[in-house]
Amino acid sequence: MDGERIWTAGLVIIGDEILSGRTQDRNVAQIAAWLNLQGIRLREVRIVPDVKERIVEAVTALAQASDYLFTTGGIGPTHDDITVDAIADALGVGVVEHPRARAALEAHYASRGGLTEARLRMARVPDGAELIENPMSGAPGIRCGNIFILAGVPHIATLMLEALSGQLEGGKPLLSQTVGCWTAESEVADLLEEAERAHPGCQVGSYPFFRDGRVGANFVIRSTDAATLEACAADLAARLEQSGRSVVKDGI
Repeated sequence: MDGERIWTAGLVIIGDEILSGRTQDRNVAQIAAWLNLQGIRLREVRIVPDVKERIVEAVTALAQASDYLFTTGGIGPTHDDITVDAIADALGVGVVEHPRARAALEAHYASRGGLTEARLRMARVPDGAELIENPMSGAPGIRCGNIFILAGVPHIATLMLEALSGQLEGGKPLLSQTVGCWTAESEVADLLEEAERAHPGCQVGSYPFFRDGRVGANFVIRSTDAATLEACAADLAARLEQSGRSVVKDGI
């Protein structure tokens, strides 16, 4: 892209239900989009089962490879919710009950049958952790330095991300424009490369599709600089049109 500092993040999706296909993950897209707004690039995603050793392995590897690490899933009240224990192991610390987490759970469940032992599991955190607010269910997310432990339920994870907005150090947000064209990407590969090379600081990605019996592609131009982005998108559109192809602004 350019010479500026690029902040990166890794993401570990935890859950047997994701790997079995029973539950469709929606967190990757929303976390990636949120990170872009914070000026942080999502660099790697791993999906792991509810197995402590596999969680520890993934968390350790991705935390070392990126500035930030996010996890989703495995922080509920049941016996297979082992994310907290696994991350505590990865960090070499114990697991403790956070007093503010307990208080939040007590308040949330006061009119819902009270705080049971199972529900109290959601107050457990790696020693030294901070909380991430969750106004919906009472059970907080957890922050351990640059590791952020989020709920697996997408709308609850969204609320936790909102609580973190503006709190992380990052670079410039990654901006994008899309140019669509009814053409096979292989026929215009040279044009894409030429446009990207002519505009340092831009990346051009190609996303082909087959729709209504026709082959097409959306070309996504990305940059942290709005003027550079605009120039590259206009240049690519002009090159496609000069080759005899019609373009669709904002994609097909």
